[in-house]
Amino acid sequence: MQNLAPYACDPGRSRGRLHHEAPPQGRNEFQRDRDRIVHCKAFRLLEYKTQVFINHEGDLFRTRLTHSLEVAQIARTLARNLRLHEDLIEAIALAHDLGHTPFGHAGQDELNDCMRELAPEAGGFEHNLQSLRVVDSLEERYAEFNGLNLCYETREGILKHCSRRNAERLGELGRRFLEGRQPSLEAQLTNLADEIAYNNHDIDDGLRSGLITLEQLLEVRIFARHHEIVTQRYGALEKRRLIGEIIRSMINTLVTDLTQTTLERLREHRPESVDDVRAAPALAAFSSELRAEADELKRFLMRNLYRHPKVMRMTRKARQIVRELFIAFHEDPRLLSADYRRDDPAAQARAIADYIAGMTDRYAISEHRNLYQM
Repeated sequence: MQNLAPYACDPGRSRGRLHHEAPPQGRNEFQRDRDRIVHCKAFRLLEYKTQVFINHEGDLFRTRLTHSLEVAQIARTLARNLRLHEDLIEAIALAHDLGHTPFGHAGQDELNDCMRELAPEAGGFEHNLQSLRVVDSLEERYAEFNGLNLCYETREGILKHCSRRNAERLGELGRRFLEGRQPSLEAQLTNLADEIAYNNHDIDDGLRSGLITLEQLLEVRIFARHHEIVTQRYGALEKRRLIGEIIRSMINTLVTDLTQTTLERLREHRPESVDDVRAAPALAAFSSELRAEADELKRFLMRNLYRHPKVMRMTRKARQIVRELFIAFHEDPRLLSADYRRDDPAAQARAIADYIAGMTDRYAISEHRNLYQM
């Protein structure tokens, strides 16, 4: 049994599930959530959804699945450091990208544009809200309910962002977005573990692809500082080992700083329960110095990797595929299987978005080819 802090989520005091179930045997409620996520279809499909590079471009580049596993590893370390619930934080980390479209942010942005332009009555597309839709209704594994019927605390952590319009429809789960309240500390830390993982591992993939160089990165303070630490300790290293050690050192620094700064905020605000955490300002944070360095790294990656001409060409193709798929299905729903046909126009648009969002990169490319090539 974990020695939980008073401000940690306790599975024995969960706010419960949408559908009542008997308590699990031999595991706690958050373990049950984690296990359901690992076994669901949407989680398996993350193996074939892109992180930065389109999935078929190379076996060594990260996918949404490998990214989710890396987030879970970092998040569990943070939970252990702060006496939070490790099973809950792992469940949130593994589920946080279940609603991502094919082709990463390019697919997400294009699907949102399509929904807003062609079906404004249906609302746009938010990948966090889509992750919640996956676990609340789209998965079809159980006889008694749709979705995975996860605990409130897991669902709270999955929903990192939400528009006011959608928050108003979500009842208790959406209330914090309307009232300016925080989620649990497990949820807050998973969000920052996500940032640690994708920033550092996008460096690795960017260098591996040749789209960014070591010389460019040495202009970024946090990278240059850890490059110096590694070279002073080990001397000259072969490039792959050098990069691996730098990234390992950076992640360790970020996790340590995040732990220490969060502990300082906990001592300042003295929460005695998870509800105290929800009522307080955000308690999980980096120090101001590390926050500035991390933001500098994010700007570097945006400018030099995510907006690199080769990535922008892939982005353009990806957006075109998503748009043309949406248009084809929107103009003629008979192209869809019966499972995705609806009588109501807004419901039909949402079903099309569900279908496209659930595609892997290669399946989206294949569907586009089948529809548009003779």
